[in-house]
Amino acid sequence: MPSNPLAETVASLLPRAKAELAELVAFRSVADFSQFPKSESEAAAGWVADALRAEGFTDVALLDTPDGTQSVYGFLPGPEGAKTVLLYAHYDVQPPLDEAAWSTPPFELTERDGRWYGRGTADCKGGFIMHLLALRALKANGGVPVHVKVIVEGSEEQGTGGLERYAEQHPELLAADTIVIGDAGNFRVGLPTVTTSLRGMTLVRVRVDTLAGNLHSGQFGGAAPDALAALIRVLDSLRAEDGSTAVDGLDATARWDGLEYPEEQFRADAKVLDGVELIGAGSVADRIWVRPAVTVIGIDCPPVVGATPSVQSSARALISLRVPPGMDAAEATKLLQAHIEAHTPWGARVTTEQIGQGQPFRADTSSPAYRAMAEAMAVAYPGETMQYAGQGGSIPLCNTLAALYPRAEILLIGLSEPEAQIHAANESVSPEELERLSVAEALFLRTYAAG
Repeated sequence: MPSNPLAETVASLLPRAKAELAELVAFRSVADFSQFPKSESEAAAGWVADALRAEGFTDVALLDTPDGTQSVYGFLPGPEGAKTVLLYAHYDVQPPLDEAAWSTPPFELTERDGRWYGRGTADCKGGFIMHLLALRALKANGGVPVHVKVIVEGSEEQGTGGLERYAEQHPELLAADTIVIGDAGNFRVGLPTVTTSLRGMTLVRVRVDTLAGNLHSGQFGGAAPDALAALIRVLDSLRAEDGSTAVDGLDATARWDGLEYPEEQFRADAKVLDGVELIGAGSVADRIWVRPAVTVIGIDCPPVVGATPSVQSSARALISLRVPPGMDAAEATKLLQAHIEAHTPWGARVTTEQIGQGQPFRADTSSPAYRAMAEAMAVAYPGETMQYAGQGGSIPLCNTLAALYPRAEILLIGLSEPEAQIHAANESVSPEELERLSVAEALFLRTYAAG
C-alpha cells in the first residue's frame, strides 16, 4: 500500500487492534441463552460501550431490544453541518460447533500462518475493530469529518429481530445520510468488494408425529408408521434430483448479472471433496446469490451410539430457507410450510413453526457514497478496482434501515472473505484485510464528507 498518513496510522495501531480483538473474542457471546450464559453477551456489550466512550462517543447506551438482547449505540459529533454516517457491526457470534474440530480454542485469539483465529474474528467482532481503526486514523490526521453513529448488534446471528424492532420503535435513533454495514466481505483476499445484494432468510421448525410412543421395531416395524422416516421423506422433497431447491411455488430461475464465481474457485473456497459434485443448476453466482436455497440445519433423532431397535414416534428438524432479492420472506415462509404439509406421507401429523425471518436486500449502486468508496478502495488496494458482488447470507437489519431511511445510501463491506470460514470451525481474519479495509473506510469517510 503506498505510504499515506492514514495508512501509516492504521499500520501503527494494528498491535493494539489485535490485543483488543483478543479481548472481544474471549467473550462467549452467543445469543442463544439456552447454550451460553447471557452474562457473556452482556459483558461483550459492556466492552463495546466502554470502547466507544474511550473514543469520545457521547450518548453511549446499552439498548434493551425486544428479543432480550442488548445492542450498543454511540454518537461521535463531527463538524457543524457535516453529513451523518452510521457504522454497523455485531458482537454476537455463532456457536463454536464441535470445539474438538478447532485447531486452537475458539474463544482465544491465536495467530497461525499469518491469520488470527477465533470465533468472531471476522464475523463480526473484527468489523467493530475495523470501525475503531478507521476513526482513530482520522482523529490522528485532522479529525473525523462527519457525524458518526455506531450501532453494534447483539443478536444478528440468531435472526430474532431485536434491533430491527427497536429501530422501528425509535426511528430517529439510527437516521443517517449513509450507512456502512461492516458485516460482509471481499470476494477474495486482496480484491476490494462491496456487497450489493443479500438473500433473506426464514427458519422453520417442523415436527412429525405418528405414534403415541416408540415401539419395538421387531414387533411392530413394517406396519407401524415411522416418524423419522416420514420426516426424511419430507426433507428429501425439498430438493430436486440435481440438488436444486424445489419448494412448491417458489421461483428458482433468477440469473445473476455481475461478478461471476468460477466453479473451481468455489470448490476450493467451499472445500468440496474430490469427486463430489456441486448441487443445483445455473452458474455458481446464480445458485448462491439470487436463488432460494433450502438447508436442513438440524434434526432431533436418536444418536447412533446408544440407539435402540425402535420405530420412532416423533421427529423434528430445523430448516433454513435463504430468500433471494425480489422475493418476500413472509410469502416464501408460507410456501415452505405449505410444501411441508403437502409432502408429509402416510397421514402423519405435522406442525411447522417459524422461529426467525429476515428480508433480502438489494443496494442502489449509483449513489455518491459508492463513488466515494470506489475511490477509497482504489487507494487502499493499489492496482485493484472495486467489484460488486452478491452474498448468500442474510443481514435482516439492512431492509429495516432501507425502509426507515429510504434516502440513505447503504454499503456493505467487511472481513468475511472465503478464507475466513465464518460460521465454521477455525474461523479467522486476515490482518492485512483488516488493515486495508480500515484504511479504505477512513478514506471513504474523508472523501464522502468532501463530496
